[in-house]
Amino acid sequence: MRADRLLSLLLCLQSRGQLTARQLAAELEVSVRTVYRDLEALGAAGVPVVTSGGPGGGCRLMDGWRSPLLGISAEEATALLAVSAGGPLERIALGDALAQARLKLLAALPASGRDDTRAAAGRFHIDSQAWFKPAEPTPALPVLVDAVRRDRCLRLTYAGRDGRTSERTVDPLGLVAKAGIWYLIAASDKGVRAHRAARITHATPLPETFTRPDGFDLTRFWERWTAEFEASLDQLRVTVRLSKAGLAALPAVLGDAEAGARATPDREEGYQLDLHFDDPQAACRRLLGFGPEAEVLGPPEVRELMADTARRTAARY
Repeated sequence: MRADRLLSLLLCLQSRGQLTARQLAAELEVSVRTVYRDLEALGAAGVPVVTSGGPGGGCRLMDGWRSPLLGISAEEATALLAVSAGGPLERIALGDALAQARLKLLAALPASGRDDTRAAAGRFHIDSQAWFKPAEPTPALPVLVDAVRRDRCLRLTYAGRDGRTSERTVDPLGLVAKAGIWYLIAASDKGVRAHRAARITHATPLPETFTRPDGFDLTRFWERWTAEFEASLDQLRVTVRLSKAGLAALPAVLGDAEAGARATPDREEGYQLDLHFDDPQAACRRLLGFGPEAEVLGPPEVRELMADTARRTAARY
């Protein structure tokens, strides 16, 4: 632990310049006495630490000295700082590691360009959370992260969509965050599957470790799994006629900015478009958002369901 603290102290001085012992103690969450002991240890190791007392005094590294811990350009540092801030990893056990990594990146830059790089990185922000949806509570996430890092087998209690729970023993291969939702990729006697982390109500690390499958690549698995998952959904094709206003409302109602490009003009001064849904009920719920700007042409069961729902809605009002 002290080695980590000494490295943090060195990087803090290198990236932020002169700081008082109290400021360093607050940054490292240690006592002032510990800071002075650590400064002595750095000096003994050959790091030129300069301390001065009185007003305007503090602790700093000798002018012009820089640790050769890492070599990186300002452009590379800007890119890494931008993509590492505010993402999903900030909210799990790797958040502290990210903070240390950003500190190292800044410390590796010459003092003259450090402020410019920090300011440039601050002009980019990646928000991975979906609109109108709070982050899913995932109480088991810290346990999952630790098990993935250490190749520890897990005993999971998993709640299905119907509310029923089941238990399973898995080998946790990786974690994926998609639009603010975490998924555990795990192997079991049923093969490699993706499990929604929010549905894991309890996770118990087991003493056993596991050997990762030869050639397993998390990114390739996720790309294949998401393609298969998307192909398994939206099997019901529904043909609709949209007015110009309905066509313009497509992105807002269905959240698909590219669907309008598939629409073709028809003889009724509107546009025809084929859309895909899970089932008639899902189609009805979503298409009602167009109001009178959309007409279902087929299949008949969806058209009848839309008409019946519209009649019952009008009767209520």
